[in-house]
Order: sequence, then structure tokens, then C-alpha cells
Amino acid sequence: MLRLPHRICFLIFGLSLLVGSAQDVPDDFLRVVDSVLTEKPKTYKGFDGFLRPYRRDSVLMTYFIEKSEKALFYDGLSYSYNQLGTLYRNISQYGRAIEFHEKALNAARESGNIELRIYSLNMLGVVYRRLDAIKTALDYNQEALRLAESIENPSTGIQRSKNVSLNSIGNIYQALEQYDIALEHYRQSFRLEEALGNKLGMAINLQNSGECLEAQGKLEEALQSFQRSLLFNTEIDSERGKAICGNSISRIYIIQERYEDAIELLNANMPMALQTKDQHIIAPAYNNLGWAHLKMGNWNLAETNLRKGLDIARENQLLRGVCESYERLSELESERGNFKTALEYFRESDKYRRQVTNDVNIKYVNDVIFRYESEKQKEVAQRLRQENEIVNLKLRRNRNTLLVGALLLVLLSLILYTIFRQNKLNNEKKVLALEQSRLRSQMNPHFLFNSLNSIKHFIINNEQKNAIRYLNKFSKLVRKILDASSEKDISLQEELETVDLYMKIENTRFNDEIDFKIEVAPDINPAAIKTPSLVLQPFLENALWHGLSSKKGEKIIRLKVTRSSPDYIEITIRDNGIGREASEKLNLQKTLERKSVGIPITRERLINFSRVYQNSFDLSITDVIGADGKVAGTEVVLRIPTV
Repeated sequence: MLRLPHRICFLIFGLSLLVGSAQDVPDDFLRVVDSVLTEKPKTYKGFDGFLRPYRRDSVLMTYFIEKSEKALFYDGLSYSYNQLGTLYRNISQYGRAIEFHEKALNAARESGNIELRIYSLNMLGVVYRRLDAIKTALDYNQEALRLAESIENPSTGIQRSKNVSLNSIGNIYQALEQYDIALEHYRQSFRLEEALGNKLGMAINLQNSGECLEAQGKLEEALQSFQRSLLFNTEIDSERGKAICGNSISRIYIIQERYEDAIELLNANMPMALQTKDQHIIAPAYNNLGWAHLKMGNWNLAETNLRKGLDIARENQLLRGVCESYERLSELESERGNFKTALEYFRESDKYRRQVTNDVNIKYVNDVIFRYESEKQKEVAQRLRQENEIVNLKLRRNRNTLLVGALLLVLLSLILYTIFRQNKLNNEKKVLALEQSRLRSQMNPHFLFNSLNSIKHFIINNEQKNAIRYLNKFSKLVRKILDASSEKDISLQEELETVDLYMKIENTRFNDEIDFKIEVAPDINPAAIKTPSLVLQPFLENALWHGLSSKKGEKIIRLKVTRSSPDYIEITIRDNGIGREASEKLNLQKTLERKSVGIPITRERLINFSRVYQNSFDLSITDVIGADGKVAGTEVVLRIPTV
């Protein structure tokens, strides 16, 4: 039923190549071709930058071949021949695919382009592997890998080709049922593809890894690998990749006796598989669907699908597919009680299985692999011997100077230790001076004078309760400041309690006009985080006296503590004051300028504090811009390391 449509499809595809030059070529493609022939890129990526949207159009690729031939542009010929070869491979026309990939290889050799030569070798390896010609496939992939590894500074295209070679060699080990070695190659290729950010390559290696894990009976691991591959294929919108993953996942479902899930997935997946026109995907889709119906007892549906899979596999010389179809048909006839027919199918299945993995292929492959590994080990050993000889020569030349060098090293160490001790003493003095300056800035005369005036005001007005309450807060704050001044660091909880008390005292002098709140994120434990003692007060003082003291109307300050990363907490102090520029102008007009010295001192203290951590602090002070584009306040963001 399917043979005629596929043959017609192949005939139309072939005719399109023959008459491609006679078709009307779009103007935009004509301009692209002119650009390529002018730029003459040398890498696969360079060609893709121009031709990727057109590379699956056989007519346009044929036109580009004609133009490249006239210009003797061999790199362009190699690229376009490979695209046509891939088109034929994807519709299972392997003979024509080999023809075009060989033309691409010859063109790359003619131009001396190593990258396109490696790419062509890999493409030939893929086609021969599809044909189960294992020894020939390995020859091409090994040659591609040797060339890729011989390049000292490989381009991205060569790195990608190296990954393809590793994946292809993994496929060959998989065909030989050496699954652990195959998995090693797939995982190595996956890591390299991940480093390049190539999601298609990552998806392919995950698919192959899943097949090996399935063969080892590790069904859950295999299913996870297939599902990860499906996610990548969905992300890059690869219909072909999604169809392959659908086949693999359904096969796991059948083995796990989830027959209804398998049938549902295969029925949804079949249009996608047919759309690829790749018989390498379509044949397994029919075989899996037939197998699932067989397990469900739907024998007629099972036979229909299995025979479709068998016809496609035989027509396209897919030996593994033929083997699988006969094996399932044998099982079907056995269920029906037709044991003679079942035996005939089983013998056919066994014949094709032996044809795929015959002793000659295995011996040849093992010999080639052994030779390649031996040559690689010899090269490594020779390189190590050369390096060892160089090291020995240097040691002999420097033997007489070792003693002098040792003495100089000891002398230098003493000098460095002396410098280190001196710097340490200087730093300790500097820290002490900073702590003293910090204490002075916290207990500045303005604050003390204003606080005592407020207490006096309450006493004069006979407001004893307010005076006592204010005096208690003031004494408690002074005690906290004095206690904290003896510590290099305190908990964030203590620091927040101190600034809260400070703001309550200051707010009294502002007639409680300041709307001040502290917000701590739920995932932060303030008692477990260390900060420099009394580090936040200077910023709040700045917000009060430079941002809000001259502002009319609502006055707001918000202090928020959040975790910006696992290694940092972020403390944000935001006010709705007049902004820095307006504050500076007002200060210039004042006879007695209130100058903030606390912030420069705080910066120095933060530098010393962060030296004991892996990370350094970060401080930024910016104006807040409102919806009308005007300054709407000031924001201080302080990032303190916790690790």
C-alpha cells in the first residue's frame, strides 16, 4: 500500500533536482547567493548564516551548486552537496545520499578545507551506519575524529564535528552491544555539546543513551533519558527528533505493560513520523504500534501494522527493522496457534539478525578500534617521554643554581613576612581608628544636644511620662551603641533593634511624622547573620536630615532585608525625600552645613569586614525617579556577604 506513494515522492524529489535550474528562483535567494559568492565563507557556520533557511530546498541548493561550479567555489560545492545528501538520507534514499556526500568530500579535499572535510566524513559514516555497514561507517567516523583531534585551535564547526564523531562511534559500540563503552562516548559528546550550547546535539546523545540503558534493562533511567531528549527537541521544535523520542518512549511503555499509553502515544506520534518521510523512523513506528496491539490482543490491527513496518524496512534495506518485524510476526502467529508460520518468521528474524552482527564485521571493528586506541596511547606515551626529557634537561642545567635559589627564597620569605607583619599592624591601627571615628559619628554632638533638648522640653512642659519614656529610649540607645562599639560585628537582629530604637528617638523630634518600617524576608534569620556593628545608622541619619527634614507632606522610610543570592543579603533603605541634588543645594545655602561623615567611615569599615569573607560588599546610593520623571527620593542598597 505504501510503496507507490513513496516511489512517487522519490521520483518527484529527483526530478526537482534535475529541473532545479529551470525553476524561477526567488529574488531574495539570488541576492543571498551573490552575497555568499562575494564573502566566500570558509566554515559551516559561515555558510549557515546565509543559506540555513534554504538548505532543505533541493531546487535552490541545485541552483547554488551551478553558481559555485561556475565560480570554482569548492567550499560552496561541499556545503551544498552535503545538504542534498542529507535530504536524500532523510527520505531513506541512501545510495543517492552517499553519492552527494562523496562529492562533498572531494570538493572539500580540492579546496583544502579541513572543517568541511571532517563534516563530509561524518555524514558518510551516518549513512553507512543506517545501512548497518558497520565497518565502513567506523572507517569514516574514525578518520573524521583523527582529523578533528589533530587541530590545535579548532573552530566551532570542527568541535561540533568532533562531537558527531564521538556520537557516531558510540552508535557503533551500541550496535556491537557494548553498551557501557557506547554510553561513555555519548556522555562525553553530550558534555561537549552542552559546552557549545547545541541543544540538538544534546537531544541526540540523550536519545542514544536511553537506547543503551533500555538494552541494559534500566527502563526508568532510559525513560528519563528519552523524556529529557524530547524536552530539548520540543524546545528547538524538531519534528524529526520528537517523532524519534515518541517511538522510544512508547517502546518503554510496552515493556512496562502500559499498552494503552503506548497506543495513545503512537497514534498521536504517527502523523509526525510520516511527515518526516524518513523510513528509518516510520518503520519502527508501525512495528511498535503493531507490537502494542499484539500485547492488547488486537491481532488484526497488530498484523496490519507489523506488515506495514516489514514492507517499509525491506524496501529500504533496514535490516534491523526487518529483523524486528519478523520477530513480532513470529510472536503473533504463535499467539494465534500457527506454530509452523511462527517458526518460519522466527528463522527469518534470526537470519537478518546474524547478517547485521556477523563475525566478520565484529572482528574488523574490534581490530580497527584496537589499532586506533593503540596508536593514540603510543602518541601520548611518546609525548610524555619528550616532555620528561625536557624536564630532565632543565633540571641538569639548573642543578648548580638550586642552592642559591633556595637561599634567595628564604631571604625573600623573611622580607615578605616582615612586610606582612607591618601591614597587619598598620591595618589593625587603621581599624582601631575607624572604630573610634565610627563611635564619634554615632554619638555626634548634634544628636546628643537635640536629644537632651527634647528631654528638657518635656520637663519644662511638665510632660513627665513623655520625658521618662524618651529618656529610657535614649539611655537604652546609648547603652547599645557603647556595647556594640566594643564588637567588630554583631547579629543583624541586634543591628535592626538598634536602628529601630534610633528612629523612634529621632521620630519624636519630628513630631512622629516619619513613617518608618523594617521588613525582613521570611527566608532570612536575622539572628544567624553577622554585620559590622552600627553600620546602618549613618544611612538612616542621612535620609532624615538630608532627604526628609526639608520635605513637606508625607515622609516615608522603608528598610528591607532580602536575600539576593545564596552568598549575599541585600539591605535596602529607601526614602521619599527631596533627593541628593536638591539636598546639596540646600546645604550650600545654610550657614552651618550639617556634614555627614558617617558614610565614608562606614565604607572603610565594610571593606575591612568583607576581608574575612570570600566575597566583597557592594554599596550603591541612587535617586528614585517617579512616574513623572522627577526625583522622588533616595535609595541605598547595601549587599553584605554571608560566605
